[in-house]
Amino acid sequence: MKKKKNTIGLSLLIMLFFLTTIQGRAQKETQPVNYVNPYIGNISHMLVPTYPTIHLPNSMLRVYPERGDYTGNTVRGLPLIVTSHRGSSAFNLSPYQGEIKDMKSVIDFGYDNEIIRPYYYSVDLDDYNIHVEYAPSHQAGIYRIQFNESGKSPFLVFNTGNGELTSKGNTISGYQKLDNDTRVYIYFETNIQPLKVGTHKGELIDSAVNTTSGHNAYFISEYPIVVKEIKARYGVSFISVEQAKKNLEREIASYDLSGVANKGREIWNSTLGKIAVKGSDENAKTVFYTSLYRIYERMICISEDGRYYSAFDKKVHNDEGIPFYTDDWIWDTHQATHPLRVIIDSKKEVDMINSYLRMADQMERPWMPNFPEVTGDSRRMNANHGVAMVIDAYNKGLRGFDLEKAYVACKAAITEKTLAPWSSKPAGILDRFYKDHGYFPALAKGEQETVPEVHGWEKRQPVAVTLGTVYDEWCLSLIAKALGKEKDATYFSDRSLNYHKIFNKETKFFHPKDASGKFMEDLDYRFPPGIGGRDAYDENNAWVYRWGVQHNIADLVNMMGGKRSFVEELERMYSTPLGKGRPDFHHQFGDHTGIVGQFSMGNEPSMHIPYLYNYAGQPWRTQKRVRNLLKQWFRNDLMGIPGDEDGGGLTSFVVFSLIGFYPVTPGLPMYVIGSPTFETVKLDVGNGKTFEVLCKNYAPENKFIQSAKLNGKVLNKSWILHSDVVKGGHLELVMGKHPNKDWASSDDALPPSFSMYVK
Repeated sequence: MKKKKNTIGLSLLIMLFFLTTIQGRAQKETQPVNYVNPYIGNISHMLVPTYPTIHLPNSMLRVYPERGDYTGNTVRGLPLIVTSHRGSSAFNLSPYQGEIKDMKSVIDFGYDNEIIRPYYYSVDLDDYNIHVEYAPSHQAGIYRIQFNESGKSPFLVFNTGNGELTSKGNTISGYQKLDNDTRVYIYFETNIQPLKVGTHKGELIDSAVNTTSGHNAYFISEYPIVVKEIKARYGVSFISVEQAKKNLEREIASYDLSGVANKGREIWNSTLGKIAVKGSDENAKTVFYTSLYRIYERMICISEDGRYYSAFDKKVHNDEGIPFYTDDWIWDTHQATHPLRVIIDSKKEVDMINSYLRMADQMERPWMPNFPEVTGDSRRMNANHGVAMVIDAYNKGLRGFDLEKAYVACKAAITEKTLAPWSSKPAGILDRFYKDHGYFPALAKGEQETVPEVHGWEKRQPVAVTLGTVYDEWCLSLIAKALGKEKDATYFSDRSLNYHKIFNKETKFFHPKDASGKFMEDLDYRFPPGIGGRDAYDENNAWVYRWGVQHNIADLVNMMGGKRSFVEELERMYSTPLGKGRPDFHHQFGDHTGIVGQFSMGNEPSMHIPYLYNYAGQPWRTQKRVRNLLKQWFRNDLMGIPGDEDGGGLTSFVVFSLIGFYPVTPGLPMYVIGSPTFETVKLDVGNGKTFEVLCKNYAPENKFIQSAKLNGKVLNKSWILHSDVVKGGHLELVMGKHPNKDWASSDDALPPSFSMYVK
């Protein structure tokens, strides 16, 4: 009997263990933020790593440990606010225990035991035996710093890179200068009164002066030797120190760091929970929710108590109840980041569009911005894809912004501003040529650059400019049509077909052409001239830009010789070797990463390409290719992002692709079906409605669609309407390990191109 009791007891223990484990897993599945791994991509394949940013969704305050990447041996002080995506921190906080004479304006710390969550940060600064915790709010943050060295006074070093600081009691306030006369302000206070605050004078702290200014100006605060913990909280503002203090008092009323972190966790769970996934692949969930978290790093809301500072006219404005957003690189984000927001956060997307229109109103020249930042529009990259953001939202039913005003600003950006990359100058001789001839001219062989609008490093990028602008003109034609401007609609629609002007019928590539109409000679499509191929393309080679006609893919299929030839050429791209050793190739093409043959998964112009098989009646190849690319390049590890992530520009591809469809043509209210990764995905599309993607015969390895139903009706086409998604319902896909090559393969199953009936 005793032995039996022991056996029963052991069985109960085992059962309790498994129940606890199951409950723990269930709890984890209900907490999307648990899956976020900010370290994914922290080691770059070539250029800039994806930093582990601590912030709340679309909030003004963002920080990350300042180091080169995950392999960095030291962190450079503690950050207080990163004012632009991938930028360095304005202001810096350095806790310290040691000799005063060894202090610097910013201290480099060896570190260990780091923990990063979207809403929380902790680290050991092991050189000085200091433990740090941090939590952000929207416009305020809080630190808890533990000093573990006995017999030494604790210090805090507070730095501004270029500005002015004032000390008073337990507070430090001031500003740091940014570009374009923009300033960021801070109000910082500690829970303990320092013994003295002042500037650095050898082995002494000079506390006679309470103001310091200039480059790397800083104060040192000394605290009693008995102090083992200091709590510090601060507010930030782009308006004033007084507003920074108000922001702090509004958001962090006490020194309760755990409360701030818990509130941040709740906000993240609510935000990420707009998309709920279910399946057995835990790594896929981590990649998914980390990618979703990434798209909320930008744009940032800089409205402060109903006001905002605009660098576009250098004035403070009332926001009139519409939050003001900035910091967006639209060349990257128009393709999938903005379209994703249209589905899961449409009100915020409308607010962002209104912000763009305000920026245009406030600038000296009312041109739609294309790289708006807190310091103004930096006019980087090529083309003016704000027009795509506008028409994509409008054609998907979003209202609440002035379409006429958007049309004026977008049209001006395309027709009045130069199309030369990285330039904010008015249209010049090259733009007149583009208007008259329908393409942006390359330099002729031996011709020297003399046009002042052309950037010395970025060059002309003639194919990239032409293809980007004809797409913009197509978007502009759709806005004109919606406004009843039929003449303009026809004019820009006709112009949007000018990609034919640079199509080389012999090679079936888009080929740079000089002003005399002659194709560039001796051009190897793998290695076009210039760093990043900028004398012909931009950041990628001709193989990537070969597919850059997102608004009229059906025409591109015909230009390639029909569906069969189109598929063969797609496959040839993935199979063609680089042609050089990687060191030589990447010496020229730093952005052309995530390579499969000549394809680059690491840059935004490539993101739609895997979905193009659908337009040739072979969606099974898209299903295979998308799944393989996700497995190859987007992983739950330190190098799990293949290129510059650009604040959601690249990871939005991951979110869509793991769900199972993708917005190949922003501007058309439809999505092309790929291969869903999860057993179920539920999207909260607003108004109490949910759209569900449901996989029957689910298994992580079952990537091929056997059959489909939309809301219970047989679906034999490889695309769905946006209206199907936002009205709620379910897309049911029967999956299998091997392809059904007949599904959605007929001509009437192909996704629409160029135009479609807009619901």
